[in-house]
Amino acid sequence: MAADDSQDPRVGEAFEAAVKKSNLGKVSADETPTGTAILTAIGGVRGLIESILPSFAFLIVFLATEGRLEDRDQILASALVPLGIAVVFIVVRVVQRVPVTPAVTGAVGVAITAFLAIASNNANNNFVPGILLNAALLVAMLVSLVIRKPIIGFVVGVLLGERAAGWQQKRRPRRVLTSATWLWVALFAIRLAVEVPLYLADQTAALGTAKLILGVPFYALVLWITWLLVRSLYPPEPKPAVGE
Repeated sequence: MAADDSQDPRVGEAFEAAVKKSNLGKVSADETPTGTAILTAIGGVRGLIESILPSFAFLIVFLATEGRLEDRDQILASALVPLGIAVVFIVVRVVQRVPVTPAVTGAVGVAITAFLAIASNNANNNFVPGILLNAALLVAMLVSLVIRKPIIGFVVGVLLGERAAGWQQKRRPRRVLTSATWLWVALFAIRLAVEVPLYLADQTAALGTAKLILGVPFYALVLWITWLLVRSLYPPEPKPAVGE
């Protein structure tokens, strides 16, 4: 994808590198959006487990200790068990000699949420980073739409390269990729619409459940729909006949 003339080239290069290094960059542009392909795009079975298990552990420990431990001890257990699991993920990757960056990134996120919950003595604050991240992504998507540079278009431009060149100047690609960006706006807006009231109402268990439901499952659904929209614009290139 060529950087926009009005954009700092370094920003464009950083964005391009981030997309290529993401799980999306591991999927072939011509691959059919099957369950297996979607799983690959969200990090595979390992990535799925590493994404879900800490949040699930927080919810299970919180519910299991409710009424059995003092509030402070309940918060400590609920926050530290997921952190311990995240550390185990790092150790397993080190032992298996596979890249540890995804696990380290996840562990840092879990550590931040644990610190907030423990320092404030409020289990609800475990969810503050996620809420803020969704708010930031929502704003970024909306800004890209307001300035008529939909983010999903640039992601597709990186992944498809020359095949998607000039999408900004073509009416149908621009319209479809704008619609795809609105899908992501809806995802982040729904998460915030559900999670913020639960956070303000101090409904920790319900908030933890909502985070799990609106997390990977909703992400995978929106990713799949986006994938279908992109393939409607850029069908797979025909494979050469055998012997050619």
